[in-house]
Amino acid sequence: MAIHPIEYRYCSDEMRQVFEEEAKLQTWLDVEASLAKAHAKLGNIPKKAADVIARKADTQFVTVERVREIDAEIHHDLMAMVRALTEVSGDAGKYVHFGATSYDIEDTALALQLRDAINVIESDLEKLKSTLVTLTRKYRDVVCIGRTHGQHAVPTTYGLKFANWLAEIQRDIDRLEQAKKRVLVGKMTGAVGTQATFGENARKLQSIVMKDLGLTSVMVSTQVIQRDRHAELIFVLALTGSTLEKIAKEIRNLQRTEIGEVLERFGSKQVGSSTMPHKRNPWKSENVCSLARVLKSHVMIALDNNPLEHERDLTNSANERIIFAESFTLLDFMLRRIADILNSLELQHERIQENLDLTKGLVMSEKIMIDLVKKGIGRQDAHEIMRVSAMESYERGESLKNILLRHPEVKKRFTAKQLDGLLDPRNYIGTAREQVDEVLKAVGKK
Repeated sequence: MAIHPIEYRYCSDEMRQVFEEEAKLQTWLDVEASLAKAHAKLGNIPKKAADVIARKADTQFVTVERVREIDAEIHHDLMAMVRALTEVSGDAGKYVHFGATSYDIEDTALALQLRDAINVIESDLEKLKSTLVTLTRKYRDVVCIGRTHGQHAVPTTYGLKFANWLAEIQRDIDRLEQAKKRVLVGKMTGAVGTQATFGENARKLQSIVMKDLGLTSVMVSTQVIQRDRHAELIFVLALTGSTLEKIAKEIRNLQRTEIGEVLERFGSKQVGSSTMPHKRNPWKSENVCSLARVLKSHVMIALDNNPLEHERDLTNSANERIIFAESFTLLDFMLRRIADILNSLELQHERIQENLDLTKGLVMSEKIMIDLVKKGIGRQDAHEIMRVSAMESYERGESLKNILLRHPEVKKRFTAKQLDGLLDPRNYIGTAREQVDEVLKAVGKK
């Protein structure tokens, strides 16, 4: 029975296939097979022996159960795999793992796992990007109130809100693509990185192995591939998670009863509270925000893994069994959840308009101040006129228009009809539409 909630609650089948125990074992075997074939190509071992090793380097022959049995005796899981492969390879077994140290296999195999996991995340990101493109286009012209410091500011649009998220997701995609060239690397460099056990053709052997596996060779290493590479990847995953947290947090706040501009989909039989039947909680968005905290916590661990002692120590090993699988699995889940939330997001247009009108024109004070300056009033004087008028509107609960119509400096410059135009939020969204179109054009090229 599963212990960790990630196994039964937050894991997709695709990501499970990348990090399950048998999949990890198979990547180790794949590297051993490539190493044997490279040795044979260079004349270091018989080709027939390499063929046998490559054929037997499969979990149908080297089982998880057998590796566990050996590991229980020798307390070294990689060497347990080597012995299990040796057992099934007959006379060819004497060439298994020839010249290699454990982390030649483990770090190279890790790159294979990371490549498969990145492929899943990239697919998720592209699907989310497509959803955001649709929403950005659909709500390009929906004017809403903008908020700063939790207060009504000036009008903006839902198109611009979605465009900001879309542009950030594209940056997350770009960052992951850039990190791949530094992360998807392997090595055959031996115990301390000198390649002494591989002889004079060591560099060539490493190149052959990596080409066979579809990886890039490290330029230099110690016993391990340097962990700055992996720290960068974990950070990129966490940063992507923080993008999702940002989106989820905004949806949560916009769903507040007092705001009510958007709603998560709520099923006909869904229960919001065990005691309050009326509740319609944004629990999916809260779920994303909660998991983001776990994802971000892995960054510090990954940074601590970088300064290993001398040519390596083992302080990275145990936690890496956790942070890679968890980071990818949780981010995969979060990406799918956010896409689901956005695909079914309900905009409440009446509430959007009510909130625009809530302050009785006060959110347009900046616009009127600008136009007073255009009419010949100094900027500071115009600001003071609007500040005093806004405070009066607050205190009296009266519309800003009525207050302004009684102000002599405003009254002599604007008619009531002109003020109606100045107070219309739709007339004060600047270049929002143009910016949305630019984002859509830019992401469409990638």
